[in-house]
Amino acid sequence: MSLDERFTYDQDSDCAYFELAPSVADGDAVEQVVVEREGRGDIVLDFDSAGRLLGVEIIGARALLTAETLETAP
Repeated sequence: MSLDERFTYDQDSDCAYFELAPSVADGDAVEQVVVEREGRGDIVLDFDSAGRLLGVEIIGARALLTAETLETAP
């Protein structure tokens, strides 16, 4: 799976997700660490039960990512 296939963006919710593990199923992420960006959005790190980083969710993606990055999402 290429990086392009691991990056998604939902324009309606303005959320992006970078999947770092080969696949992330519902329930795999058992711990989330939130990095708050005051007035700009949040970054959520998803970890599995072994402490491995599965993915990164970006809430408020338009404020935190470049337009060029968002355009690469399918």
